[in-house]
Amino acid sequence: MDKLEASGIEDVPVLETWERLKADPTAVLVDVRTRAEWAFVGIPDLSKIQREVLLMEWQTFPDSRIVPDFAQRLDAALAAKGALKSTEIFFICRSGGRSRMAAEQMTAAGYSRCRNVEEGFEGPLDSSQHRGRVSGWKFAGLDWVQG
Repeated sequence: MDKLEASGIEDVPVLETWERLKADPTAVLVDVRTRAEWAFVGIPDLSKIQREVLLMEWQTFPDSRIVPDFAQRLDAALAAKGALKSTEIFFICRSGGRSRMAAEQMTAAGYSRCRNVEEGFEGPLDSSQHRGRVSGWKFAGLDWVQG
């Protein structure tokens, strides 16, 4: 069962996110990690469903400042893709923190169906302090490509 947090943002597990993206050709996956993460860790691959991930940094690298015009830039990118304020939008980051903040900001900007990809792309740290071994997009065996 999905979790609806106090912020009103639904947490959706990665496998369910994939199923919902497949079922709804208008749904969008927005990866809010940094350019460095996309290049060195990889990005979700939606080519099997003839779509691309929308890449939009939430924070800058290496100083981790929140991008001041994030909502305006994403709004323009979504409009260019034909997305409406009612389009289901899934936000993904490394493990679910930044994506939740981005989803909250876009909800405040008028998007009514913003979702947080619960485990993110790599999931939390395991007992050896490594990511991608407990949960997340990569761990679930979903397609991804090196950026």
